[in-house]
Amino acid sequence: MNILWSKLLEVVYAVLPITIIVIILQFTLTSLDITLIFRFLIGAIFIIIGLSIFLLGVDIGITPIGTQLGKTIAKSNRLWIVIMAGLCLGFIISIAEPDLHILAGQVEMVTSNAIAKLTLVIVVSAGIAVMLAIGLIRIVHNIPLFKILTIIYGVVFLLALFTSPQFLAIAFDASGATTGAMTVPFILALSIGISVMKKDSKASEKDSFGLVAIASVGAIITVMLMSIFSNQSELAGGMMEEEHHGTEALFTPFLHEFGHIAQEVMLALAPIVILFFVFQKFSFKLSKESVRKIVTGLVFTFVGLVLFLVGVNAGFMELGTELGYSIASLEHKAYIVIVGLILGIVTILAEPAVYVLTSQIEDVTSGYVKRKLVLFTLAIGVGIAVALSMLRILIPELQLWHYILPGYLIAIALMYITPKLFVGIAFDSGGVASGPMTATFILAFTHGAAEAIEGADVIVDGFGMIAMVALTPLITLQILGLIFKLKSRKGGMMS
Repeated sequence: MNILWSKLLEVVYAVLPITIIVIILQFTLTSLDITLIFRFLIGAIFIIIGLSIFLLGVDIGITPIGTQLGKTIAKSNRLWIVIMAGLCLGFIISIAEPDLHILAGQVEMVTSNAIAKLTLVIVVSAGIAVMLAIGLIRIVHNIPLFKILTIIYGVVFLLALFTSPQFLAIAFDASGATTGAMTVPFILALSIGISVMKKDSKASEKDSFGLVAIASVGAIITVMLMSIFSNQSELAGGMMEEEHHGTEALFTPFLHEFGHIAQEVMLALAPIVILFFVFQKFSFKLSKESVRKIVTGLVFTFVGLVLFLVGVNAGFMELGTELGYSIASLEHKAYIVIVGLILGIVTILAEPAVYVLTSQIEDVTSGYVKRKLVLFTLAIGVGIAVALSMLRILIPELQLWHYILPGYLIAIALMYITPKLFVGIAFDSGGVASGPMTATFILAFTHGAAEAIEGADVIVDGFGMIAMVALTPLITLQILGLIFKLKSRKGGMMS
């Protein structure tokens, strides 16, 4: 109960800023339907309770399973087992990711079913599976992370030349969305499980990070290939308007979301539960007390994730669209950029996977890299990312690749001078920054803004924001690494 209470307080401090900002905007720049505001506040309560329970569940359920699986894979010492484990686990975990389902649903809606939700989920999951296998091979065979990232981003840039602007935005967004609340804790635990089996503690520390980064690139590559090999080079679409009135509209969305979200989360967790019991029988051989604790953690993960996603979908999403539309419709267009910057900064604080990663960073580095410092650096990066996305909506000539190309070139160049520990942390943080809050509230806010601005395209300009959120931490956290390097000339763990 003490742990749950501490997590509850942590989450309250995280969700409170975004709630306060929306209320301030309601009384200053906008005047939204009061039903939407009340739904938003109810959603905030769901998010606070759900996220607290989820984080506790991850700590005692998901993380131990991932760590045990990582150790088992490392012990096998056979390349074909590592590859098969990467392919199977990558596909199972990715197809279970709620953020990916949220984004795929948004894509299906905005493109008027031109890209089916299930198709996008399967294509992305296949890409994650292949890249996770490559990432596991890298850890086992001590291949430097920066070399792998240079090669795979080289492939991305090459494929980008043949990919349509609509698919380019969706591809990079899919990469960010697929590394969310479910995937990140599992992949991080998996990489740590494999890394700790190494005798070289310095290599183990560096290899604990970077697997999320490698896996997430798989989504970009497979969606780009889907664009190249399909005939859907051009997509058209727009936002669907929903009307809600009265008390019924206040509670109906929450009741409507519960059923299918509970079903989705149950299906998402089922493969992990089956994997755990199969490995427990043949490999783990954990004590009854440990098994009971992990099962309790899985139940908490399920309950917490359902409450969290219901709060986000029913309380935050429609308000996000209306808020974006309302502010973008104002005479002074600078407001949308400023609000985007502020929302980006505070939204990152409410992302569940961010807490998992920052705690992991502090643990693995034995407190050398403080989680608050990483959080602050992430918040600045994400704030800038959302502000730049708003600027792209306002200026039709400004395209996504104008940001993505120089941004990734800077990130790749920094890899060669930044301490290698921070390279892994930075690239993992890029994927983690774009979780369910970004994939719903901020994405909805961006779509609303794109719908309001004349000359903006909801597909080309509305998507691509998650891609920006995934990019900026690569730069800001590597710069943080350089600052650490300058401060500690002695070398120590970063030499």
